[in-house]
Amino acid sequence: MNFSTKSRILLVVLLFICLPLAALAGGDEQTTADFDWEPVMEAVIQVESGGNPNARSGNSCGAMQITPICVAQCNIILKARKSKKRYSLKDRFDVAKSKEMFRLIQSFYNVENNIEKAIRSWNGGMRYSIKGTQRYYEKVMSYLNKKQ
Repeated sequence: MNFSTKSRILLVVLLFICLPLAALAGGDEQTTADFDWEPVMEAVIQVESGGNPNARSGNSCGAMQITPICVAQCNIILKARKSKKRYSLKDRFDVAKSKEMFRLIQSFYNVENNIEKAIRSWNGGMRYSIKGTQRYYEKVMSYLNKKQ
């Protein structure tokens, strides 16, 4: 193993150790489990699929247009949390399970329950760019603002 491979492995191990600990830190913040993501998820569903649970676009499927990579990431989080639950690619077509996956991703990567981060990262991944996700963010916010 060369130095860069060792460094990458160490970084991944540290991320798996530190991110869950960071989720436990913080005091009076509302946890993702308590946070009401329903309006955001409904707006995302409208933008992603128009509410069609059978929608397909490339590798993305279901009402929330979930990719195989997202399903795999959910399963990694579940495994790290010592849960026996796992998601399958078929679960992307189940709206309730799609919403569970959305909440799981938020609980791991968005512990501060930042709505803008949730919307942009759903579209552009965790390393999203503001410019690259701006139109998507505006569309989702438009649906969210109609509900209020």
